[in-house]
Amino acid sequence: MNHRLATADDLITLAISEDIGDGDHTTLAVIEEGTPGKAVLLCKEEGVLAGMRVAQLVFRQIDKTLDFESLLPDGTIVYPGDQAFEVSGAIRSILTAERLVLNYLQRMSGIATHTHHLCSLVSDLPVKLLDTRKTTPNMRVFEKMAVRIGGGYNHRFGLFDMILIKNNHVDFAGGIEQALRQTQHYLKSTGRKLQVELEVRNLAELEAALRTGGFQRVMFDNFSVEEMRTAVEMVNRRYETEASGGINEHTLRDYALTGVDYISVGALTHQVKSLDMSLRAMI
Repeated sequence: MNHRLATADDLITLAISEDIGDGDHTTLAVIEEGTPGKAVLLCKEEGVLAGMRVAQLVFRQIDKTLDFESLLPDGTIVYPGDQAFEVSGAIRSILTAERLVLNYLQRMSGIATHTHHLCSLVSDLPVKLLDTRKTTPNMRVFEKMAVRIGGGYNHRFGLFDMILIKNNHVDFAGGIEQALRQTQHYLKSTGRKLQVELEVRNLAELEAALRTGGFQRVMFDNFSVEEMRTAVEMVNRRYETEASGGINEHTLRDYALTGVDYISVGALTHQVKSLDMSLRAMI
């Protein structure tokens, strides 16, 4: 986790460079240098607040002399009219940071809000809701952070921290057994200790996987609820189980009731409406 947080500063630096270029010429033209001021983040829609730490990092990179005061912590349920933070100092710096801060906060809060809603649908059941790698390029650190703030859990961060044998891997390898055996050979020859998850498309592939072994979690891809129930019974707690593929708020609870351990939902990060908020000058 530490290397991901360290990466956040680097990604913010790139985002600032993308937005400012050779200068915020509107602000430079309109606002005299050194003019002090204060602004407040105003929430305009009900949802879960996420990204306060990121907002502070943006302001700090733009101008270390800005004073950032958090009024509400991440994870707070906010309502129209709530104020999340105040920032004071050079008006030029506040205006230059404004849009980037809002971009992070609005998207992260939208993700946290949607995650919180889905988690609430299965909160009484022993299942964990996972995100996926279906994230915005160069926004994964922040989007996965928002999922956690909303009450969900992170699946693998990238291609490097877990082995997930998906359908194309199986097909190119020549089948379930070959893919699993080659994976075990790779781990042994490289000395790597990585969790192995296998995606299966039907009960026949699951049977082949159970015969072969060499993994810790099995993912059921686009199974119906009835197929999922049968598959969970076949695994019989020998491995962790995960449901994936087209699961939404209308079907989530039915899948959770099959006894599966995890449900991954790509829509947590790739089909999200940003939460409405704005930065208002305090005059």
